[in-house]
Amino acid sequence: MEVNIYAAKTQLSSLVRRAAGGEEIVITRNGEPVARLTPIGQPGKKRKLGRLRDKIRLPNAGLAPRTADLLGAFAGGP
Repeated sequence: MEVNIYAAKTQLSSLVRRAAGGEEIVITRNGEPVARLTPIGQPGKKRKLGRLRDKIRLPNAGLAPRTADLLGAFAGGP
């Protein structure tokens, strides 16, 4: 559907409702297309935090000395 910019301003609510329903609306100025109003799709599923807890293990061996070395370097140590 094409609609001129003046009609788009006066009918914005109904145009947004139609776009949310899946319709594509082209907004024109002096007969030339200048914008497109389209649906953004369905929002993604909500993620559940901690879903993989106790299923993935990361090795932490050797991280503590490196962290200590890094902190020592910032503190002016060796």
